[in-house]
Amino acid sequence: MVKTIKRPTIETMKHINRITLIFISCLLCACAGTPPKSITQPQSLQPCPSSPNCVSSYAEKNDAHYIAPLDSKLSIEEKLTRMHRLLSAKSNIAITQKEKGYLRAEVTSSFWGFVDDLEFLFTPEQIFMRSASRLGYSDFGVNRRRLEAIRSEFKADLLEP
Repeated sequence: MVKTIKRPTIETMKHINRITLIFISCLLCACAGTPPKSITQPQSLQPCPSSPNCVSSYAEKNDAHYIAPLDSKLSIEEKLTRMHRLLSAKSNIAITQKEKGYLRAEVTSSFWGFVDDLEFLFTPEQIFMRSASRLGYSDFGVNRRRLEAIRSEFKADLLEP
C-alpha cells in the first residue's frame, strides 16, 4: 500500500511564513546594540575600531577610517545649533547628548533597525565628525556617505538666507 503525503495548504504556508518573520524580527530587535561606554566623553572623539565600519576626523589622514573635518568660521555655539537643527529634522536620528562643543546622536536604519553612533566635536575652526556602526564588520560605506551628506546639508544651510 502506497501512502500519499498531504501537501501543506496555502494557509499553512502563510502561517509558517508569519512565524518565521516574527522569529527573525525578534532576533533583529537585538540589532540596536548598546553604545560603547566610552563614547560619551565630550573632550574628544573615540578612535575607530580596526573594522571598516567607522569613519572619523580624528583618524590619521592616511588611515582608511579618515574623513576630513567640516570647516566653518561660525561660532562654536552657532555650529552646534545648526547641526542640532539639521540632525533633529531627520526622523531616523535621535540626539542623545548635547553639551558645549559636543553633540552625540543615534541613527536607526529604516529597514533592519541597526543603530549607528554619530559624534560631533566643535572647535572654533572646524567640526570633527565620527560615525560608527555598533554591530557587524563592514558597513559598505554607509557611515562615510552619511557624514558626507551631513557635510553637504550643513554647507547648504549656510548658503540659505
